[in-house]
Amino acid sequence: MTDSTALDPEDRKIVTLARAARARNGVPEGAAVRDDNGRTYVAGTVDLPSLRLSALRTAVAMAVASGAKSLEAAAVVSEGESPGDGDLAAVRDLGGAGTPVLVAGADGEVRERLTAG
Repeated sequence: MTDSTALDPEDRKIVTLARAARARNGVPEGAAVRDDNGRTYVAGTVDLPSLRLSALRTAVAMAVASGAKSLEAAAVVSEGESPGDGDLAAVRDLGGAGTPVLVAGADGEVRERLTAG
């Protein structure tokens, strides 16, 4: 969709963090969210017998658990499909319907820009 170098530096940062989480942890997805204070929360897919969470839901949960009141943006890096409705709902719950969600491949190239709405 767009060259990652054309992204705002703060958006490029969360894509890079999501990509690094995916690679470092050897998981299918990496995600990062930025809260309204500029803090970032990074996560990978959680796949335990008793708990399964996408990387994006995990990053949102980490933000909430850390006291974030809102989100400015989210990014997910995956070779798979776009985030599902549940993932977008989690972003919307904290950030609102207009929160941008950047979807990138393992190479860090943004394939699409969604909104949580």
